[in-house]
Amino acid sequence: MAFQGPSLSRVMRRFSRFSPQHAQEASPWISSASRRQFSSALSITTRPRRRPLSSQCLFLQHPSRPFSHSSPRHARTIQQAKALNRTGPFTLKSALIFCATGAAMIFYFQYEKARLERKRIVEMSKGYGKPKVGGPFTLKDTDGNEFTEKDLLGKYTLIYFGFSHCPDICPDELDKMAEAIDIIQARAPNVLRSIFVSCDPARDTPSVLKSYLSEFHPTLIGLSGTWEQTKHVCKQYRVYFSTPQDVKPNEEDYLVDHSIYFYVMDPEGDFVECIGRQDTPESAAGIVLQHVRDWKREGKKIDETPLPYLSKGQGVVGAPA
Repeated sequence: MAFQGPSLSRVMRRFSRFSPQHAQEASPWISSASRRQFSSALSITTRPRRRPLSSQCLFLQHPSRPFSHSSPRHARTIQQAKALNRTGPFTLKSALIFCATGAAMIFYFQYEKARLERKRIVEMSKGYGKPKVGGPFTLKDTDGNEFTEKDLLGKYTLIYFGFSHCPDICPDELDKMAEAIDIIQARAPNVLRSIFVSCDPARDTPSVLKSYLSEFHPTLIGLSGTWEQTKHVCKQYRVYFSTPQDVKPNEEDYLVDHSIYFYVMDPEGDFVECIGRQDTPESAAGIVLQHVRDWKREGKKIDETPLPYLSKGQGVVGAPA
C-alpha cells in the first residue's frame, strides 16, 4: 500500500511564503500530479492583489487636459458646425496678424534694397583719383566774397547751373528748387545749402544775380566768375557750356545752352545723385531727405547750424514752429 503524504492544503500553508520555484524543493513524497497542482495554486496565492480603481482615481491619474484654457466652442446648429469646420485653426485675427507681418517684412526689405542701391551709386560716383563729378573751383558770391569747393563741406548741397536771362527753363527749375528747399527745411532743418552757378559771366554780375535770385528764395547762393573760371567749374561738374568768350556790349542778345540738372553733393563734397526735369518738388526733396537719413543712419555727422542767408532778417525759412 502506497504511503500517503501530507495533504495538499497543509503543504500550501507551509510553503505559502515561498515563490513558485520553491515548490520544486518540496518533499519527494508528493506525487508529480500534486506537485503541479501545488505550484499552480501557489503562484496564484502569492501574486499581489490589486484593488479596483474607481472612476475618480482614474481621472486623477490620467486627467484629460484640454488643448487650451479657453472653453471649447460648441455648435448649436448645423450652420455653426459647418462654420467651425470651415475656419479650422485660422481665425480673422490670425489672418490679420499674418498679413501685417508679411507687409512689414516686404516694406523693410524694399527699403533696405533701395538704401543699398543708393549707397552703391554713391560709391560708384565718388571714383578714385580724379572725381567724376565735382572738384576744385574758385568763384565769387553775390557779396563779392570768394567761394571754393571747401565751402561745400559740412552740409548737403544742391547745385544748379543756369543764367539770369533764361526765358523759361531756369525760372521753372528755380521755382521747383525753392519748393524743394522749403520741404527739406521743414523736415530736416539746416542740413541743405542751395547754390546757383551762372553760366553767363558777361551779363550775370554779382549785383544782377542777387536781384534775380531774391525773386525765388532767400537762401539761394549765387556764384559767378570770369569766363575761364566759369568754363572750369562747368567742366568739373560735366555741364555743357556754350557761352561765347569775347562778347561785345552790343552783342549781348544771345542764349546760353546748359545742362538742366540739380547736382546733390554730400557733406564731404562728393557727388551722390542728379535730379532732372522729370522730378517734382516733392520727389526732389524726397531724394535729398533719403540721402540725409542714410548719412545719419551710418553715424556720420552733419552741420546743422543755420546759414547766414537764413538769419539776415529772414529767420529760419521753413523751420517748424
